[in-house]
Amino acid sequence: MPTITRRNTPTTLVGGVPVGSAYPIVVQSMTNTDTADAPATALQVAELARAGSRLVRVTVNNDEAARAVPEIVSRLIDMETFITTVICC
Repeated sequence: MPTITRRNTPTTLVGGVPVGSAYPIVVQSMTNTDTADAPATALQVAELARAGSRLVRVTVNNDEAARAVPEIVSRLIDMETFITTVICC
């Protein structure tokens, strides 16, 4: 089997999670729910975290989705799901 060498890259912290060649590869995911549906989005983030994702991206593409973000965060706290969630515009 061929040897794979990782390219040297700078390290950056994404919500406290180090990403870069000096650290292991981080599993990242993105939700595919309607972000305005806070219960479904929070549940999907929690499921992705349980499956091993260290970073989960959530799209906030309109005002309704933006208004749902605090509820999503609250639901994740209630589910004791402490994961870095990246909010994307």
